Amino acid sequence: MNTVSDSTVRCVGGIVHDELGRILLIRRANEPGRGLWSVPGGRVEPGETDEAAVIRELREETGLDVIPRTYVGNARRGPYDIHDYACAVDGGTLRAGDDADDARWIDAGTLIELDEEGRLAELLFVTLRDWGVLPTGDVAPS
Repeated sequence: MNTVSDSTVRCVGGIVHDELGRILLIRRANEPGRGLWSVPGGRVEPGETDEAAVIRELREETGLDVIPRTYVGNARRGPYDIHDYACAVDGGTLRAGDDADDARWIDAGTLIELDEEGRLAELLFVTLRDWGVLPTGDVAPS
């Protein structure tokens, strides 16, 4: 079932890190949070499992094929009940698509800058920190 109640929408997100320790984020092209950076993900469709939704949403928003691994945590943002899963990349080419107008690997320094500039989705930095999944990588060597 994709709703927790009549007014709550079940969603999923994929937390993905690359070999340099950077985290995958998308910049939202639509509301809610248009223009803000966030973990890729979206609504669970009727009859769809969380795993299938994570795979579909990340492919649509980032062009990457992922394998959902462990459940990381749950966040409530307004009517959205978001369940985030750690994922591993299994193919594809990084590109923004669907509800994203940009998709990037974000290092620790850039994430702090985005947070200080108010360009992250609400409470994203705090949530990632509390879950122990902040990026560990610095800027990639040129």
